[in-house]
Amino acid sequence: MVNDIFWESSFEDMKKGYGESEDHYHCLLCGESIEKGIIYPVEGVFYEAKRYMKLHVEQQHGSVFQHLIALDKDVTGLSDHQKNLVKFFKEGKSDSDIQKEMGIGSSSTIRNHRFTLKKKERQAKVFLTLMELLNDGEEEKAVPVTNTAPRRSQRYSVSDEEREKILAKNFPQGLNGPLRTFHLQEKHRLVVLEELSGHFDCGSTYTEKEVNDMLTPFYDDYAVLRRYLIEHGFLERSADGSSYWRKGETGMSMDSKDYKKQ
Repeated sequence: MVNDIFWESSFEDMKKGYGESEDHYHCLLCGESIEKGIIYPVEGVFYEAKRYMKLHVEQQHGSVFQHLIALDKDVTGLSDHQKNLVKFFKEGKSDSDIQKEMGIGSSSTIRNHRFTLKKKERQAKVFLTLMELLNDGEEEKAVPVTNTAPRRSQRYSVSDEEREKILAKNFPQGLNGPLRTFHLQEKHRLVVLEELSGHFDCGSTYTEKEVNDMLTPFYDDYAVLRRYLIEHGFLERSADGSSYWRKGETGMSMDSKDYKKQ
């Protein structure tokens, strides 16, 4: 089973098998999370967090390649036959050796399979580029974030009825319950973020731990929620990351006379 963190990760992080947030490393293959700044002992050897996460991927999953190639067809897009071929290609076997091991066709048949997979790779690159351009186009339609807190009417035209439907779908246990997922289209994500921001009081400040504690009940990867709340202007934080606060309608900043420190 592939978790949401995996789908939200960059291509480079997927190849490594792990990603990172401000204070944690996250295994994209199983979801395990470890805290930065901690030394982890393994069989008498001490590892800093990043190296420990690399070790975790190696020991628990063999390799990123081994883990991904074993996933279902609906995730990889590869048939069992194609998976076997990819495994042999990864091992560096020649076309004739692969043909003998699999007992199919001839060496020219294997070459045709190589060509088909390369074609699939090129098509995937074009598709990813198209999706990036599509997402860029959606962002261009949106009103840029200003010094005032973004409201749903600024980014997308969302009626109260549609907003209620989006929230009901993504908070199946109610607005104080956990999110169904955070792998959402942009409009739904903004509605969810706006709802989450309402749990923070304007004029109050919070430590990072307090923010994390408030977000954890909604989604295990609270760091993702925290990051998106900041990126979309629902929350602000001080330069040293020690304080967080909800962005008010007047664009309250650390230098504002309205800023109150608890």
